Amino acid sequence: MTSLLIVLHSILCVIVISLVLMHSGRDAGLSGAFGMGGSSSGSTAIVEKNLTRATIVASLLFALTTYGLDHLLK
Repeated sequence: MTSLLIVLHSILCVIVISLVLMHSGRDAGLSGAFGMGGSSSGSTAIVEKNLTRATIVASLLFALTTYGLDHLLK
């Protein structure tokens, strides 16, 4: 059980880092990375909203695995 949780925690760590790095900065972000310009309208806004949701879900799962590992390894 502990080893499975450690593997899941490590995978979530990489996912959270990747998702955070894909977020837009002050100017461009994801839209600028693919050469779409700086406007957040249309499909770009949908992509940003879904990216935010995925980041929240992955971060919550990461927090839960951290909590679980804390209690299993005490």
